[in-house]
Amino acid sequence: MVATIIPFGSEAYFITLLSMDKYNNFLLLLFASAGNILGSVFNWICGYYVNYFIKKSWFPINNNMIDRGNKIFNKYGKWSLLLSWVPFIGDPITFVAGTLRYSIIPFIILVSIGKFGRYLVIYLSLSLALGIF
Repeated sequence: MVATIIPFGSEAYFITLLSMDKYNNFLLLLFASAGNILGSVFNWICGYYVNYFIKKSWFPINNNMIDRGNKIFNKYGKWSLLLSWVPFIGDPITFVAGTLRYSIIPFIILVSIGKFGRYLVIYLSLSLALGIF
């Protein structure tokens, strides 16, 4: 849930590693996406077991975030999971999916499309930008 506190941190790190040209770009894309997807799965698990976590002082999602995620999820349904990469709303959406007991397999598929898509756009944009300069 670091993305909620520090938006765009992972993107900056991803761009830095890509621009260093020391690592396999496909593996960077794969691992950046996988890490973010696992973070969303963790949010889903926390949502699924919300009654155990919501009253803990260390738990970073508050009721306002849950309400925001609920509104988005109720308005757009499962398709809102494609927005799981968006700072400030992505974590609450994935959390709410867990509270609503949304099935884990479609959850992972939709979140993966969103998260991988974000990093793919960043990768292609950086490749294009470096090709121009």
